[in-house]
Amino acid sequence: MDARPRAYCGIDWAEGHHDLAVVNPDGKLIAKRRIADNAEGFAELIAILAEAGDTPEQPIPVAIETPRGLMVAALRETGRRIYPINPLAVARYRERHSVSRKKSDHVDAMTLANILRTDAHVHRPLPADTELARAVAVLARAAQDAIWRRTKATQELRSLLREFYPGFLDAFAHNGSTNLASREARAVLRLAPTPAKGAVVSKARIAAALRRAGRQRGIDALATTIHRALGTKHLRHPHTVEEAMGRHAAALLATLDTECSNADELSAAASEAFGQHPDYAIITSFDGLGDLTGARVLAEIGDDPTRFADARALKAFAGSAPVTRASGRSISVTRRTVKNNRLAAVGFVWAFAAIPRPGPAKRHYDRRRARGDRHAAALRNLYNRQLGQLYHCLQTRQTYDPIKAFPESATHVLEHAA
Repeated sequence: MDARPRAYCGIDWAEGHHDLAVVNPDGKLIAKRRIADNAEGFAELIAILAEAGDTPEQPIPVAIETPRGLMVAALRETGRRIYPINPLAVARYRERHSVSRKKSDHVDAMTLANILRTDAHVHRPLPADTELARAVAVLARAAQDAIWRRTKATQELRSLLREFYPGFLDAFAHNGSTNLASREARAVLRLAPTPAKGAVVSKARIAAALRRAGRQRGIDALATTIHRALGTKHLRHPHTVEEAMGRHAAALLATLDTECSNADELSAAASEAFGQHPDYAIITSFDGLGDLTGARVLAEIGDDPTRFADARALKAFAGSAPVTRASGRSISVTRRTVKNNRLAAVGFVWAFAAIPRPGPAKRHYDRRRARGDRHAAALRNLYNRQLGQLYHCLQTRQTYDPIKAFPESATHVLEHAA
């Protein structure tokens, strides 16, 4: 019996409508239609697929240019394989059949259908993640976006304060950096948004602002330090200009307040949802992975055990595995630039959080540094190894064991014990 699908469907996605094309295994067009992006359009799509031979036992696969959206979610619930194809790849496939550079939505839908007909084996379908894993992904990515926006708002505010209010930056400087996103800094800036107001604010009001921000210890000492820094003389803009810049700072502070609140709320929601997932205990057993970073890892790798063929595929997806380029007598090994940027970002945090404490991860990092790796390269190598260990643990349903993960560390411990 032929196991091939009876037909292949391609959908050219747009905001208000979608063009679809269905072809048979020989590439002959069976049906084409433009449908609306609503429930009626989806029902029309299902009817067209049924006419083309779609059955629950052998559903027709669908290729579409996006992995998200209501249409994709509805198709996902039908149990069929959905292949999100990069629009750049679609453009290259289109050029295989035409050099005139003509383009239309119907042609793109036909191209998507034919991609599945000829090359489905080299494209990845959407993973069959559980509903909880997809919910964790939504919250974890939203929290990560909020943190990035918080960082952007912090840097914008710091840049403005550097121009007209350096005394405030000095007041909250700690080890050469200023954390303007802290509750204490935002509370005091709200109280004294300009150098003129900062110079006359009393220590008692500063202490009260710190208490409102939630500080419980060392309030008097910190209030004294801040009061002294705000009262120090600095170069000043004219009064009118300074007031205008203070209004600007207040507006940026309002944005920062919102992003701080969003980051805290979304991070808590992501951690709470992640705590309910069956993979929680395995992921958080790794050094450097907490509730939030673990949620971000799960958000990007999902919980479909068949998503990655092996650990090497996961490492390539995360960007931790190097890329070898060989042409003629030229061979170069470089870091991977095409990757899942979110997973790469949390991987750096994961490796960085694992190395401060003594243990196998720290010793592995030190060995890489001793071999000549720079800090980023050593972290990437550690992250690459940790990903392989995580893949193994998730596949075998066991928690992290540093002795098994780093067998050379067991030898190191025995040698020192002797």
